[in-house]
Amino acid sequence: VQLQASGGGLVQAGDSLRLSCDASGLTIRNYNMAWFRQAPGKEREIVAAVSRSSGSTRYSDSVKGRFAISRDNAKNTVYLQMNSLKPEDTAVYYCAASRAILSALVQESTYNYWGQGTLVTVSS
Repeated sequence: VQLQASGGGLVQAGDSLRLSCDASGLTIRNYNMAWFRQAPGKEREIVAAVSRSSGSTRYSDSVKGRFAISRDNAKNTVYLQMNSLKPEDTAVYYCAASRAILSALVQESTYNYWGQGTLVTVSS
């Protein structure tokens, strides 16, 4: 299984970015897919998740209304559209996959496949 995250970069506050996570070795429609991030000196946190069954989505309060997670099952790719970026969004962003039930959608411990991360830097 390989999750390849891409799309990070250096942007200014207020800009947008779209991250992609290309999956191989698993079929994303059978997995909960999520984006996590880890800022320097901070613990990793979940940003957004989409469930494998209903396609339900969850967002952290800090990104709700600005970020959107989506998936293209035909391309086996998950996206994170990030709008109105803020300096506090600066972090390494990771995609991850889980087979857990819906109630565990945002539980990091249930995610057992991880990508390598892509760095997003937002300047003020």
